[in-house]
Amino acid sequence: MLWGAIVVLAGASLMPLLLTLRRAPPAVRPSPALAFYRDQLAELDRERDDGLISPNEHKEARLEIERRLLAAATPTAAPAAPSHRWPILAASAIIPLLALLLYLDLGSPGLPAAPFAPRIAHDRAIIANLIGQLPNLAGDPRSLWRAQVTIGSAQSDLQNWSAAASAWNAALAIHFDPTLAAQTAEVETRAHGKVTPEAAALFRSALAMAPPDAPWRAAAEARLRETN
Repeated sequence: MLWGAIVVLAGASLMPLLLTLRRAPPAVRPSPALAFYRDQLAELDRERDDGLISPNEHKEARLEIERRLLAAATPTAAPAAPSHRWPILAASAIIPLLALLLYLDLGSPGLPAAPFAPRIAHDRAIIANLIGQLPNLAGDPRSLWRAQVTIGSAQSDLQNWSAAASAWNAALAIHFDPTLAAQTAEVETRAHGKVTPEAAALFRSALAMAPPDAPWRAAAEARLRETN
């Protein structure tokens, strides 16, 4: 199915290029003998008027020239110009081939499909299992912190922003981590469609405690500018 779609898309993308190769009708050029025979007719008439040839000679000569003029007036096709279509044809064949080779080298054609529904079910199973274990982890802050972080991550993968923020806020109440605080502020912002006061406070706390080279620092600062 995938390979069939790739072939169809490749053909569709090359179709405009191939349509330009349609052969135009041959150009028609007049024979160069036409002007010569017309000049002969004019010269023949002048010789008759000057008395250089008799009327009968004029008539016979004129008939012969007119016969040749009629033959020369038949249109002839101009010689075809040297073809420059082969580079286009070569590109039409080489480009899809190079794309295929690049995909086979850098892609993963043998990787099995990963349907989205099983991943959703997997994340939900993790969430349900960890929520069920939370009461048993009350006496172990480190394990409870990890469980809440994992629950928040799974909820974030499912784009359940409010649930993710709730779980991560619970983890931050146990132990404050600047990166986690920035992540919590971000999902809080996504849940409400704007930077809430709570999200802004988390962004500021995260920036104050994070190292100068924190990779998310620029994004957090940009979020705070949205509150101005």
